[in-house]
Amino acid sequence: MENLAYIFTQLVQYIVLILAIYFFIVEAFGWIRIKEPKGKDIKPEKRFALIASAHNEEAVIAQLVDSLNQLDYPKELYDVYIIADNCTDNTAKIAKEHGANVFVRFNNTLKGKGYALEWCFDKLFEGKKEYDVFCIFDADNLVEKNFLLEMNKQFKKGYKAVQGYIDSKNPFDSWISLSYSIAFWMSNRLYQLPRYNLGLSCGLSGTGFGVTTDTIKKLGWGATCLTEDLEFTAKLIMNKEKVAFAYDAIIYDEKPLTLAQSWRQRKRWMQGFADCTSRFFIPLMKNAIKNRDIYSFDIALYMIQPIRIILFGIIALVAYLSYIAAPGTFFTMSDMMPTYIFSIIVLAQFLYGPMVIIAEKKANWKVFLGFIIYPFYNLTWVPITIQGMIDSDKKEWSHTAHTRQIDISEIKNVQKN
Repeated sequence: MENLAYIFTQLVQYIVLILAIYFFIVEAFGWIRIKEPKGKDIKPEKRFALIASAHNEEAVIAQLVDSLNQLDYPKELYDVYIIADNCTDNTAKIAKEHGANVFVRFNNTLKGKGYALEWCFDKLFEGKKEYDVFCIFDADNLVEKNFLLEMNKQFKKGYKAVQGYIDSKNPFDSWISLSYSIAFWMSNRLYQLPRYNLGLSCGLSGTGFGVTTDTIKKLGWGATCLTEDLEFTAKLIMNKEKVAFAYDAIIYDEKPLTLAQSWRQRKRWMQGFADCTSRFFIPLMKNAIKNRDIYSFDIALYMIQPIRIILFGIIALVAYLSYIAAPGTFFTMSDMMPTYIFSIIVLAQFLYGPMVIIAEKKANWKVFLGFIIYPFYNLTWVPITIQGMIDSDKKEWSHTAHTRQIDISEIKNVQKN
């Protein structure tokens, strides 16, 4: 039994270490910003349908619609659509008053954003207007004026799917919203940008992304799980398409305020992750091996994030037990070497976190203080992930209430305070 425990522990350590090294190497390419033309220098040509699914979002829907109607893009080349999905408030009324095209949907069986989008896509395909791209937003978003100019630039290069830069609408409302903001700033710089620089596939992130209408017609949407963005990313990769990143196409997202809200949201994400991993990991790895497809390999490794988090928890516990145990009664220094190396990598990532914030021009004394509590936020991922994996077969959508009312013109001042 002791031999089995020893072998298992060593195996876990080396798996986690190899994954950490891989991601660490990829992240290094996020420090590079390849110079590209600005979207304003590219002729606007693509026609966009801007779509947001909203469930009881009367507090924030007006600000989203207003920001979309103020984009620096020819008005004849885009339209705004709001799906009032199973709403019992004034979401539809307010969205219409602010100039959006409103689709009202009631379905007590097929609940959730993925189903609402699929329903909306079908309605738009049946309509008289034709669009080149569907861009997806959340009801709580605010959108920078150059968003469509930057998306137009990327789609004119031939990409079939493009993810914008997700920023924070309320970074300093609570320690949870600040931790989320730090996580998203780091993700933009250390996940999306390096993959774009390396020619790998970036990932769709739930909001602020676009997909060409011909791609949706060809593949079908079908992304109706709790993480429809990850599901459709995998679908794209399996069909030899990759996601690009539009660094200067900025969307501001409202982050949860409390640990309880955050826990529910992140549990839903982990449920969706586990669901997608169970369906796509093996096909992606088979595709990677058979066709030497690095895109499939990279996204497959990303999909096992829940497992990676749990393994991290295991080796952290092992390291702790090894530290407090009497010498020679548990693991030796050489036995624990992979964990020590892994710990150095994690420490390095924690230390260069503030450097990322400086590079992203988010430097603020409050943000730097946020790094004191950020490790605790990261540790909560372990129990959340375990819960998410246990409940991966449960598909009930958990709605996060949005209340932060702010206009796009105020966003710069909010991020400085």
